[in-house]
Amino acid sequence: MAEFSIIDTYFNRQHGSSVDLGVGDDSAVLTPPPQQQLVICADTLVAGRHFPLDTDPHAIGWKSVAVNLSDIAAMGAKPHSILLALSLPQIDHDWLKAFSQGLYDCCDQFGVRLIGGDTTQSPHLTLSVTALGWIDTGQAITRAGAQLGDYICVSGTVGDAAFGLKHPGHALQQRLDYPTPRCELGQQLKGLASSMIDVSDGLAQDLGHILKASKVGATLDLDLLPLSDTLRHLPDTQRWQYALAGGDDYELCFSISPQHFEQLLQQPLNVRVTKIGQIHAAPELHFVQNGVDHSLQFQGYQHFA
Repeated sequence: MAEFSIIDTYFNRQHGSSVDLGVGDDSAVLTPPPQQQLVICADTLVAGRHFPLDTDPHAIGWKSVAVNLSDIAAMGAKPHSILLALSLPQIDHDWLKAFSQGLYDCCDQFGVRLIGGDTTQSPHLTLSVTALGWIDTGQAITRAGAQLGDYICVSGTVGDAAFGLKHPGHALQQRLDYPTPRCELGQQLKGLASSMIDVSDGLAQDLGHILKASKVGATLDLDLLPLSDTLRHLPDTQRWQYALAGGDDYELCFSISPQHFEQLLQQPLNVRVTKIGQIHAAPELHFVQNGVDHSLQFQGYQHFA
């Protein structure tokens, strides 16, 4: 089967009115909405590096989209479309059918369209997805806006995916294979959050990116970490390692003023938001439990380790 036959069979759906030209030409064509900026990101997933080799292809398709939509959500933007670059060791029709279904299932749930990309042969299964979204001009939420006195908050629960990776077959593996990008929450935080990042490499490491960009420090309360029941029953050191350094959560971590936090809580939210700390001036990340300082060092996911 040739490249274009693969595209026509598995990756060529009809497009809606918001796409001028999609799959099937040299490039896609979009008309930007008025008074909006384009938000764009890309992620690469390599088999055996970013997901286990035996991962269900439906889950791979879902995750390849979800991790990119999470980056769009972290800017406060509305996701619009994706491009897919797919490198395959060989043509496996059962794999391609399940993979494309997972990809489209995620696209459909979050109102996103596949509008182009590329396929090629390679010794290693590799997927690169580029995601595009729109946001009102000047409203993108960056990592650099945290202010003294802001609360630090995180959505959902943290550490589940890392636990699922270490315990194949456990119910929490679902959180690893099928992450939920917090697209709705990201848009609700527009105009409220002062900075934001999605938790992909571990909460402590990713929060550190906010602190560095904003030139501030923070105190994080270990007692306030939002954890699933499975993690709550682990010893402290294990629980904290999963929650703070595990990665693959794809929750949103953000700073927000106390006043804006109260405004956020007045809105109907489709995911729990938990205050876990506060921004301060000293450029370090401190941990406390029961009001006592803890000297902890966490290293999140390393892309070249």
